[in-house]
Amino acid sequence: MQILLVAADVLLTAAVYAALLVTPGMIQPAADVGVVWIPRLLAVGIVASLLWPATLHQLGLYESQRRRNMGEISRRLILAATVPAAFLVGATWAMRAPVAPAFPLYCAGGQALAVVGLHLAIVTGLRVLRRRGRNYRNLVIVGSGPRALLALESVERHPEWGLHVVGFVDDGDTPVDRRIPATQIHKFIDFPDLVKQLVIDEVVVACPRSMLDQILPVVGVCAAVGVPVTLLADLFGDILPPPRATQFNSLAALSFAPVHHSRWKLAIKRLIDVLGAAALLAVSAPAIGVAALMVRATSPGSAFFRNVRCGMNGRRFEMLKLRTMCVDAEERKAELAELNEMDGPVFKIRDDPRVTPVGRLLRRWSIDEIPQFWNVLRGDMSLVGPRPPIPEEVDHYATSERRRLSMRPGITCLWQVNGRNAIGFGDWVKLDLEYIDNWSLGRDLKILLKTPSAVLKKTGAS
Repeated sequence: MQILLVAADVLLTAAVYAALLVTPGMIQPAADVGVVWIPRLLAVGIVASLLWPATLHQLGLYESQRRRNMGEISRRLILAATVPAAFLVGATWAMRAPVAPAFPLYCAGGQALAVVGLHLAIVTGLRVLRRRGRNYRNLVIVGSGPRALLALESVERHPEWGLHVVGFVDDGDTPVDRRIPATQIHKFIDFPDLVKQLVIDEVVVACPRSMLDQILPVVGVCAAVGVPVTLLADLFGDILPPPRATQFNSLAALSFAPVHHSRWKLAIKRLIDVLGAAALLAVSAPAIGVAALMVRATSPGSAFFRNVRCGMNGRRFEMLKLRTMCVDAEERKAELAELNEMDGPVFKIRDDPRVTPVGRLLRRWSIDEIPQFWNVLRGDMSLVGPRPPIPEEVDHYATSERRRLSMRPGITCLWQVNGRNAIGFGDWVKLDLEYIDNWSLGRDLKILLKTPSAVLKKTGAS
């Protein structure tokens, strides 16, 4: 099935490319003068077609989608469309292919419609068949307690998965949970015979940690006969979040993290950071230069201030800002402690006497933050993310508050566009954790679009 699907994707994308080549207006007139253009068009066509299966494979879209929801499948397909499109544009330009400027756009769009439509049609068709009792798989659940019951209920709630539970394996004759049919309970010692008697396509381990030693013979039999085993990884209850399968050298491993963000999406976020920071630095260079001259002309000391901050997972780095305070600001911090207007470990004063007149102007319009685009280029920060705290603040964090360090810090964030200093520390942390838990590229875009308005309104700035 996978080979057929790969072949279908290659043929579809190649057909779209070929159809566009014979469409009037898609080939530039210069191409008619000789066959020298044919190798270039062929090379672009190979890129346009073969990148699709490679990208779909990396995103797991050639694996079984039986238990994956349609929303996730659709998101992966849309993400998959961006990679061939970007490479198609690059290949067309690099090969100087004799095609119209709009050709890459039409080709990428046509291929996306064809491939996405094919995959969604196949997934939808298979789910309709499974609801009707076709294309099903037999399942044996190891355990007969609450976890096993949850597994059974999940199967019953999703008939589109096409899974039939044909038995349970436990160490007793009666189920721990009475809602599981006693007639379907089999002992561990009987499992080798059960494999011979029933058609078993998958074994799901849904038992407590105390029974892990007992299931080793079951896993051994499955390995011997080639039946896949799925281990429900909620072995620690609600203490740890759901894991992600990974590798530790040659060993298979489960990675438990508060949030598992897509590596592809994080890579796109980093690309946006680099391109955006480079462009914004270039555009704002004159403003930085003028501001630096104003700082030097009105107060002694350097125009720039390097402040040690805590980045991702507490890793320290020097954050670059235009200096807005007097040079002995850090030494005077202790004597102003009683004027702190923020709760928690954060130190903020609305009318801080250490801020210079020019510094106050720079802060009001967030001009002092512009040099941080350099930190974004270096990889210390992102355009969007929780604001980086100073080490002294982090030393006083509660354990749960340290989770705001689990993502790369940013220049702007939900706190920036929702009141800044007008928001208490507790709500600030909640906003950061909400951002981390629900992060998406679309949300980053919304925050970036809201930031200029927040700056112009000077919301919570001081």
